[in-house]
Amino acid sequence: MTGRFSTLYLFLFVLVLAHPIPADDHIQATHSRNTTPELVSATRIWDRAAHNAFTDLVRHENRWYCVFREGSKHVSPDGSLRVITSLDGKEWHSIALISHPVDDLRDAKLTITPDGRFMLNGAGMQADKPIRYHSMVWFSSDKGKTWDEGSRIGDPGFWLWRAHWHNGTAYTMGYATDRDRTKRTLRFYKSDDGATYKTLIKQVNVDNGVGEDRILFLEDGSALCLLRHETGTKNGFLGKSRPPFTNWIWKEVGLRIGGPNMIQLPDGRIIAATRLYSPRARTSLSWVDPVAGTMTECLALPSGGDTSYAGLVLHDGLLWVSYYSSHEEKTCIYLAKVRL
Repeated sequence: MTGRFSTLYLFLFVLVLAHPIPADDHIQATHSRNTTPELVSATRIWDRAAHNAFTDLVRHENRWYCVFREGSKHVSPDGSLRVITSLDGKEWHSIALISHPVDDLRDAKLTITPDGRFMLNGAGMQADKPIRYHSMVWFSSDKGKTWDEGSRIGDPGFWLWRAHWHNGTAYTMGYATDRDRTKRTLRFYKSDDGATYKTLIKQVNVDNGVGEDRILFLEDGSALCLLRHETGTKNGFLGKSRPPFTNWIWKEVGLRIGGPNMIQLPDGRIIAATRLYSPRARTSLSWVDPVAGTMTECLALPSGGDTSYAGLVLHDGLLWVSYYSSHEEKTCIYLAKVRL
């Protein structure tokens, strides 16, 4: 008996060595895959205005579309939204410029509606008005060449920063734009058509002082929200929710962030593009751990100063990143390719 048990124990010991049991099945597996991305290239693709900023990127029917704000300064009444396109990501040309007679148009975000139209979200700003911001939407039926006159959406003074289509419904957070940041609350909206929004949560359960966001819908039906925050520690928040998305659980991510965007890779990992502030401003990629509620920086893109607000697309095994930066002469639009 003793010999038989010794043989059994030896077999089990060898089996454990060959197939170790993880101490934390999610976090260890996630961290073991979070290797350092490789920057393949970073190219300036647009610099024709005095100030070019706040990008988004979409690939649709074998073409690239990049949208951004251009104006004479970071904040200026001539702010307009430019749409450019490319077949190969190298040669770009403009197909549209959306302007407003009095509003400084800001922070273009491009999505494709379930019926195949282009939808462009942004905000109109009048700096001297009591209510400075109104969220707006424009639609195009000819792949971005011509656009309607646009309309206001959401509530006055709330910035519906980025719309996300999920199962035929558009969802968006909207943050109050009070001059006093301690009064900036967060609302949650949904829309069946992208033009008329219903309030799901009048005041989301997160500290005041919030800003831009990115919502990511996961395969299990849950949602993550990466949120800028500008009071207290100024660290960003990562929120989690399940349908119908009326309750959120938040954690501080341990980093101050701006202009958040994130994307889930085919293997389940989540990577974010944000502005990071310390020790210097830069546009950077970070791994996101949704269980721990943390972000870990993994690649700083060529950038500095006035920078960030990235668009993200996975294509041909690479992560394509549009962003803006002022590290060369003035604020320009860049396109980076990253191997993950």
